[in-house]
Amino acid sequence: MQIKPILAALRKHRIATVLIAMEIALACAVLCNACFLIATRLQLTQVNSGVDESALAVLKVSGFDMDKPGDLNARMVAGLRAVPGVQSASVVNTVSFGEQGGNAGITLDRAGKQQGGVVGFYTGGPGSFEALGLQLVSGRAPQADDFQPMAAFVPNDSQVIVSRTLAEHLWPGQDPLGKEFWCDTYHFRVVGVVAHMARPGTGEGGTGTIEWSVFVPAQPGPNLAGTYLLRADPKDLSRVLRDAKAAVAKIAPDMVLDHGASRTIGDLRSDYFRQDRVMAGMLVGVITALLLVTALGIVGLASFWVQQRRRQIGIRRAIGATRGDILRYFQIENFLIVTSGIALGMLLAYALNLVLMQHYELPRLPLYYLPVGALMLWALGQLAVLGPALRAAAVPPVVATRSV
Repeated sequence: MQIKPILAALRKHRIATVLIAMEIALACAVLCNACFLIATRLQLTQVNSGVDESALAVLKVSGFDMDKPGDLNARMVAGLRAVPGVQSASVVNTVSFGEQGGNAGITLDRAGKQQGGVVGFYTGGPGSFEALGLQLVSGRAPQADDFQPMAAFVPNDSQVIVSRTLAEHLWPGQDPLGKEFWCDTYHFRVVGVVAHMARPGTGEGGTGTIEWSVFVPAQPGPNLAGTYLLRADPKDLSRVLRDAKAAVAKIAPDMVLDHGASRTIGDLRSDYFRQDRVMAGMLVGVITALLLVTALGIVGLASFWVQQRRRQIGIRRAIGATRGDILRYFQIENFLIVTSGIALGMLLAYALNLVLMQHYELPRLPLYYLPVGALMLWALGQLAVLGPALRAAAVPPVVATRSV
């Protein structure tokens, strides 16, 4: 099949050809970026929090004097531990997928010149690290003398546990144990590393920073009160949380229970990623609608051209062209149009990704999305043109030559 006759025919229908090519270019740009957004969102929902989610719940109260929380913490911890089925009750500032506990920028030097990025801080009282179920891969867990009184944010000089991802970011290729970092005037020394620890609220900056987390042991008191981590057998957790909520009225009748924040970690995770799942579903709908419109455009144009070329098709059939020759003609013609649209669409996809990176802090579009998008559009184009091409190939020569 010679390409020159096909190109000559396309030059006679420049406007229609350009419009279809532009439609395919737009579809390519949107398809590549939408698929990337879907993959990014779904990857976020699969983040490994590092904690034993199925066995954990959080209970939060308010309405107490932040300057005098000692009595409240003592009453709440003792009362919650007495609830049947509670294996552990401890004081924390937040939990995975819960309220923001504290994001702050850190530096690797006291002078504040060597930036380390923005990380998420967990602070927890005695028993909280063990209750979370974090997997220690090096170093040690917090010891009794590591739990120091809280300052305004964290203890002034803390022995901390960091996630493996954060350790590799801050000290690539080095042993993080014993390393130091600072947050303003607060000093931290790494004594342990855990396999995974998703930051509270998962933070910002995409999937690469989700595990930039630090666990700081601290004594419950001012700035660490009112939020309590419960651990129970997974099959009893819902019942234990329900009983614990009911027990608050007796343990601290002067406190207000925050029902919205008092939930299992599994429920918090599901709610936290609900918008991501909805967004992924909407993008799938957008992609489906866009591909459908593109396919209909190809079908409409091909059907129009088949109707216009019935006489030429008949002549070709009369001088020996087979049905396969006619079918290949329309498929090659469509392939050329789709290819020109894809070439432009790849440039548009890259430009659109730059805009998204600038305004929505998305990572750069991986290059492998471009050939994947191209293959999808090539396949769509061939499927869309197949029906009109088969109708053209089925036209009998004698009927075609008599039509004007």
